[in-house]
Order: sequence, then structure tokens, then C-alpha cells
Amino acid sequence: MAGIRVTKVDWQRSRNGAAHHTQEYPCPELVVRRGQSFSLTLELSRAPDCEETFIFMVETGPRASEALHTKAVFQTSELELGEGWTAAKEAQVENTLTVSLASPPNAVIGRYLLSIRLSSHRKHSNRRLGEFVLLFNPWCAEDDVFLASEEERQEYVLNDSGIIFRGVEKHIRAQGWNYGQFEEDILNICLSILDRSPGHQNNPATDVSCRHDPIYVTRVISAMVNSNNDRGVVQGQWQGKYDGGTSPLHWRGSVAILQKWLKGRYKPVKYGQCWVFAGVMCTVLRCLGIATRVVSNFNSAHDTDQNLSVDKYVDSFGRTLEDLTEDSMWNFHVWNESWFARQDLGPSYNGWQVLDATPQEESEGVFQCGPASVTAIREGDVHLAHDGPFVFAEVNADYITWLWHEDESRERVYSNTKKIGRCISTKAVGSDSRVDITDLYKYPEGSRKERQVYSKAVKRLFSMKASGRRTWIRRAGGRCLWHDDLLEPTTKPSITGKFKLLEPPMLGHDLRLALCLANLTSRVQQVRVNLSGATILYTRKPVAEILHESHAVRLGRQEEKRIPITISYSKYKEDLTEDKKILLAAMCLVTKGEKLLVEKDITLEDFITIKVLGPAMVGVAVTVEVTVVNPLLERVKDCALMVEGSGFLQEQLSIDVPTLEPQERASVQFDITPSKSGPRQLQVDLVSPHFPDIKGFVIIHVATAK
Repeated sequence: MAGIRVTKVDWQRSRNGAAHHTQEYPCPELVVRRGQSFSLTLELSRAPDCEETFIFMVETGPRASEALHTKAVFQTSELELGEGWTAAKEAQVENTLTVSLASPPNAVIGRYLLSIRLSSHRKHSNRRLGEFVLLFNPWCAEDDVFLASEEERQEYVLNDSGIIFRGVEKHIRAQGWNYGQFEEDILNICLSILDRSPGHQNNPATDVSCRHDPIYVTRVISAMVNSNNDRGVVQGQWQGKYDGGTSPLHWRGSVAILQKWLKGRYKPVKYGQCWVFAGVMCTVLRCLGIATRVVSNFNSAHDTDQNLSVDKYVDSFGRTLEDLTEDSMWNFHVWNESWFARQDLGPSYNGWQVLDATPQEESEGVFQCGPASVTAIREGDVHLAHDGPFVFAEVNADYITWLWHEDESRERVYSNTKKIGRCISTKAVGSDSRVDITDLYKYPEGSRKERQVYSKAVKRLFSMKASGRRTWIRRAGGRCLWHDDLLEPTTKPSITGKFKLLEPPMLGHDLRLALCLANLTSRVQQVRVNLSGATILYTRKPVAEILHESHAVRLGRQEEKRIPITISYSKYKEDLTEDKKILLAAMCLVTKGEKLLVEKDITLEDFITIKVLGPAMVGVAVTVEVTVVNPLLERVKDCALMVEGSGFLQEQLSIDVPTLEPQERASVQFDITPSKSGPRQLQVDLVSPHFPDIKGFVIIHVATAK
């Protein structure tokens, strides 16, 4: 009988794409998820005999081998049997055969080559049918990345836009972000990120064989999204100018960054800060099939020496002494959480895992962080992999303030020690609202359980013995501090202080506020108040001083007094960063040697509104109206609207804005034509050389064409 040949392959992209939730990927090859069958139809040169079977071979990566689980050989049967790859006949009509292939739920993810030969043709070589891409599968109960809730899968795997929360604890702002995991070339770029990793460059076959494990893959991605140890995607920059690159605040999503990395032949893209690293990492992991979300931690500790204490050294005006202060507390920090099982730790630690691509500290010699089990952080199990101490400190460290004297002695100053790890936030499932997930990371602040966990973490971290052996930390000035001493509370002072805004802090306007002091005693008190203020980065690093003054205040018995403070726009406009943040401090020196430090972080407000004038429908143009206000008391020109949105625009749109008179309100209209249905995010920023970007976004519900 004549030999049999495959003359045509139908990959059934529409059917498989719908079944595997991969229909949004624009790739020419089939994209499917592991642990789930997919179908293809083969047209043959003749009908096969009943005793003839087809032998399939799948291979991924270089030097694919069955020993490394990067190669599998399997044949058709009437049923899908076995734990490995399987093939089953679905239907046969004359010389057309439909088969169902299935991968195991722990298969290596990546690009595969599929080949075939007939069982009777032992001497014949395999016939290449083509390539397909295999992803993690949150819909498969046997996959380590399985997520039970369909609503959460829609949000954390399939939603291609989201919200990142920034600002300060008392004034949290929402920023839109275009993840764009289904945009052109993004899947190929995400696979390229894995292939560009040092582990792959050094030992590609072994690296690929480890890609069955979400623990391994996510840790590699956390290192590759930053460029510190490799030719990773994004180069960080936290101060100075952004010459030769893009300011971190000008990015509106991950797509432009990833495409620029590819087009630049894997040269790191300039520049990113924490929310950019987190946004890009969310895109990559959702694209690969791992449920991932972006998380913002307000008052986030950066504990460089892992003593679970952020030790801040200040002068007599409350100004941070940069050369002595190694630790820091950022206004906010943004990282990721991904959902998967921890086969290395046990089922108690399954679920959300912290991953952080921002290059802060090295882990195993590389700037990477995680995965760290959120459950392990809450329970103080900081000894478990990976990077538990650093993450625990970010949300749990005690905040200690030291007054540094000219003779190099230091003195503990009363301040709020429990300000670290506030309002830990993420976008709600299915809506734009903010969800506070602080209770996933720690027990209520100050509760007995929280203190027990803290003590447990300290003992784990410092290997303390039952005898209570104390651990010392070498700190500023070469002095040694006992850890027990760091946590000893100072005497609560006999006065209280608080900054109060007298009017909203608007960009371009004078800043008006008051320091409110109250005497808690029945005796008269003399207080020396040293005030300072500075423009800062969101890391709280000072940029330029804008306030420096002293007041002598007499407080009668139980008396309250206000010290009015005005900072003119002319004082801060030249040194205000794109973060639009100002830090005020008051060092209050009370009689009898008491000292109180009062601080306030301020984010200047701005204005932009976006309206859609009519129903949005796929393929039909709709008008968008954007209203902006010139925040300045001066005329500005050369402003533009920068518009971006997955499912609306192929590339970023720039629209000129007419010259704006002082504090003028103006509206600009433009048309967009939606190409995808469902809830879609449109971002619009007002960009000007005269003031920091004013950012806005709107969710537009797009209907399918009738």
C-alpha cells in the first residue's frame, strides 16, 4: 500500500482559542494551555488503515530530551490515557482525521515543535506539522497555578488594563495602566525575556526544563524585568534628570516598553521606578498564564540591614541626615502578587506570592525578590524561601527616629513607630475601586497577635535562643545598637502636634497650613519649634529645602495653639519633582528635654476629566471630551494630550492643546474607534514643559457591533 502523508493541518485556532481562553493572542501560531486537550485536523494523502496509528513528538528548547521533560513521544489511542502527553482520535471522515492532544498539567511552558509519523513508517523521518505555544493554565485544577474563581481569572489573567495606586497614605491616587498582554509581539517578547536570562544563556537545556515550575519562572522574571544584573527590560532611575530616556511618570503601560526593548535588540529601556517594574512584570506573568496583580504598600520600609527597624537620623530641624541614614521609608512602593502552589513549602503557603522586580537589594547575588508567600509574611515565617525578611520588613518594620547631635551622640525622639505598612492596596475584582488587603500581610497593628508574630520574626531572623541573647547592629558612626534597645519606647511627651492643611494643596498655588500644638498638662510649657520643608521624591529622599524657620511658643495649661505656615509657589516650583510631593517636619523641643517630631507628606493636587459623548461600539467612531485646567497663575503654551488605550489605538496619540491662560479651564475633543469589546481603559495625560504631567483615565464599556 502507498505511503501516507499529511497534506494539510488545521490547527482549529478559533475552537481551541475559545476553549483555552487564548483567542485574544494575535500570534500566527496556536496558543494553548497545559493540562487541557486541544484539537487539530489532519488531511491525509489516503485514509489510514484501522491498525495504523500516528506517533507524535513535541519538543521545546535546545537539545530537547525526554529525560529533561522537554521532549515527548506518544501515539494515538481511542482514549486519553497516561500522565504524560496523550493523543486520541476524535473523528475520521475518509482521509480527514481529527485528533485531540493533551499535555500534562506540569508540562514545561514555551514554544513547541510538533512532528508526526505513521507507526508503520519506522524508517521515515518525522514530518514537521508546525509550532504552538503552551502556557500555564489557571483553569486546570491539577496545575500549580490553578485559581478556582472565574471572576478572579478574568481579572488577574485576562484583563489587559488595570489600576496602580500611588500617592501618600492620606491621599491615595489611582493611575491607569495598560498591561496589553494580548498586543502584537507581546507573547513573543515575554518568551524572549526567559531566553535572555543568565540562566538560559549559561545552560539553556536545563533552564528550559525548569519552566514547568511557576516558582522558578516568576523568580527569573523578577530578575529580568530590571536591568541590574543582565540585559533586562527596564533600567531604574530615582533622581536627577532622565536624559536619554523617558521619565518613569510618562509611561502609561507596558506595551511601549516591551516593544522598545525588542526593537532596541534587548537594550534596557530608560527609565523605570517601582510602579513601572510592577506594571511590566504583571504584563509578562499574565501573558504567560499566571494570575497576577499589582499591589501598593504605603509607608513602605527599605530595611537595608534586616534588623526589622527603619532607623532615621535627623538634625534639630527634623531634616533627614542622608549620610547617616541607611534605611528609608518610601511614601509608597509597588510590587506584584502571583497565585500558585508552593510545592517547596507545603500547602499552608499556597496562594498569593510576593514578587518584586524593583532592584533594591540583592538576593543570591542577583537583584530579584520572591516569590515570598503572603501567608508566611503574615505568620512571621521569614526563614522560608524566598526573601521573607526583606518583604516582612517592608510591611512590619518599626520606625525609629534618632536626633543626631554635633558631638556624634544620639537621642531617641518620640514619633509614630507604627507607621510602616499602611493601606496595602490593589484593584478590586471587576471594578475600579481600591481594596485594602493589609490584613493579608499582618494582624491588626499593635494587637497581641501582631506583636507575637513580630517577636517570632525577630527570633527567626536573629537566631535568638531561649535565654534571650541580644543581637547588636552596627549603625551610623560605627556605633553598635542592641536590637532590644531599638524597640524600647520613649516616654510619651507632654505635648501633641499635628500639621493641618487650611486649604487643598493645589499644584501651582501657595501652600497654606498650620502646625497645631496642644499642651496635655496643667503646667505652662515653653516649646521651641524648628520647622523645615523640602520637595522630595516618592522615596522620601529630599531634593531641595523650601522651608526653614523657628518659633518660640508658650503653651498655657491644656492650651492649644496654631502656628500658621505659608509656602509660596515661587518657593517650590523650581524644585518640585514629577512626584509632586513635599515633606514638612517640626522638631518640637519642650522644657525638661522632651522632644517630639511631627511630619507630614503632601501630594499636590491637579485636575483632569474625561467624558465619552455617546455609546461606544466596536468599529464605530465615538467622541471623547477631555477637560483640563491650567494649574498655574501664568500663561502656558506647548501643552499636549497624550492618549493611549488597548483596544482603542494601535499607538499613542498626541493632541495639541491651545495656549492656556492662568487657571483657564479648556475642553478638547477627539474621536476614537474601538476595535475590541468589553470594559476598556483609555488613558489621557496633560503634558507640559511648565508643570508635571496631569494624569487621568476612564473605563469605557464597548459593545459588540450589531
